[in-house]
Amino acid sequence: MEEIAIKVDNISKVYRLYDKPTDRVRDALGLGRKKRYKEHYALNGVSFEVKKGESVGIIGTNGSGKSTILKIITGVLNPTGGELTVDGRISALLELGAGFNMEYTGIENIYLNGTMCGFTREEVDERMQDILDFADIGDFVHQPCKTYSSGMFVRLAFAVAINIDPEILIVDEALSVGDVFFQAKCYKKFEDFKEMGKTIIFVSHDLSSISKYCDRVILLNKGNKIAEGGPKEIVNLYKRFLVNQGEVDGKAQSDAQGQADSGDGMKSWKSNYVINPEVDEYGTGAANIIDFAVIDEDGRCTNSIMKGTAFQIKSKVCFMEQVDNPIFTFTFKDIKGTAVTGSNTMIEKVDIGTASPGEVYVACFEQDMSLQGGEYLLSISCTGYADGEFQVYHRLYDVINVTVISDKDTVGFYDMNSKTSIEKVEA
Repeated sequence: MEEIAIKVDNISKVYRLYDKPTDRVRDALGLGRKKRYKEHYALNGVSFEVKKGESVGIIGTNGSGKSTILKIITGVLNPTGGELTVDGRISALLELGAGFNMEYTGIENIYLNGTMCGFTREEVDERMQDILDFADIGDFVHQPCKTYSSGMFVRLAFAVAINIDPEILIVDEALSVGDVFFQAKCYKKFEDFKEMGKTIIFVSHDLSSISKYCDRVILLNKGNKIAEGGPKEIVNLYKRFLVNQGEVDGKAQSDAQGQADSGDGMKSWKSNYVINPEVDEYGTGAANIIDFAVIDEDGRCTNSIMKGTAFQIKSKVCFMEQVDNPIFTFTFKDIKGTAVTGSNTMIEKVDIGTASPGEVYVACFEQDMSLQGGEYLLSISCTGYADGEFQVYHRLYDVINVTVISDKDTVGFYDMNSKTSIEKVEA
C-alpha cells in the first residue's frame, strides 16, 4: 500500500465580507443580531491525497483557491472546516516574502527559516554553503533583504527551501520572478527531488511546466475541486474554463465542435478570447475581419495549444467593396516582437478570385503545432494588390496571445520532430 504524504479531507475556508468597516467592528463586539456580512468560500469541501514521492500540480483560474489550499497545508492559514493530515517535513516557497524578515540580512533569514523548520544552528551551518552556492547572490547575502531585487530575493528563498532537506516541497508561482537560467536550475532540482522520492506540490500558470513535471494534476475552480487526473486530461479540461466553457461537474456548457463551427445566431469565436487592449488595427476599410479563432484538435476555441497536435486558425472577413484576389494571412510573433512563422493564401496557392460587396469568406489554416513551449502573439489580416500596389484592407496586429504547452522543447524557435536512433558499430 502506498504511503500518503498529504491528505486533504473536506477542507473549507470561509471569509466574512463586510460592506463597511463599522459592520466588522459591531460584529466583533457582538452588537445586535443582524447578519452584516456575506460568506465567501475560498475553498468549499476540497478533498484529495498526495502519495509520498508523487509530483502533483494544482491549476485553476485566479480566485480558484490554489494559494489558499497551499497556505492551509503549510500551516499559514487554518481551515474553517475539514481535516488535514501531513506526514513529512514541509518546505514551502509561497508568495515572495513569506517567512522572511525584510529587515534581516540574507544570512540572518537563512538561520530564521532553518529554525522555523526545526533545525539547530549547527544543522543550518552544515547546509549554509549549499544554500549560498545555489542562491549565487554574492555579498548581497550580508545585506538586509529589503535592499534585494525581486530576482535576488527569490533565488535566496528557493535556495533555502530546497536545501533544508524537506520531505515535501511546495512551490507557488514565485519561480516566475527568477531569470531563465535560475529557473532552469530550479527545474533541474525538481528532477533531482523526484529521483530521490521526495513529494512535490507545484502551483503554476505555466501549463508546460505542469505537463512536464507533474505525475498528476488537480483542477480547482471558484473554491471547488473540479477534477484530478493525468496532466494532459486536466490541462485540456482547464482550457475549457479559460474560455468559460466549464461547469462545476466538468462538462462543457456547449458542444465544443459546434462552437468552433459557429455561424449566424451563435456567439462569435472571438468572444472566447481576451483581446489585446493595445492591438494595432488599421486598413483601407475595403474589408473587415469580423471574427477569428484558434481551434485545438478537439474543436475547441482556445488560445492554449499542445505542442505536436493539430490546430486551426480561422478568420472571417466581410467585404465592403469589390476586391480582386484578396489574401488572408496569419503570423506568430514571440513576446519580443520577432516574427517566428506564418503563412497566407497566396503562399499556399489558394486563389480566391473576386470578392463582391457584402460577401463573407472564412479562411482556415490547418497545421500541426511545432513551436516550442511558450507565449506567442497572433496577427491576422486581409490584404491584396490593387493596380499593382500592395493594400492592407484590414489588419489586427498582436490581437491575442497563444500559449504553446510543451513537455519537450528542443533548441530554437521550432521543433524539427527528429526521428532519432543510435546504432553501435565496430570500431
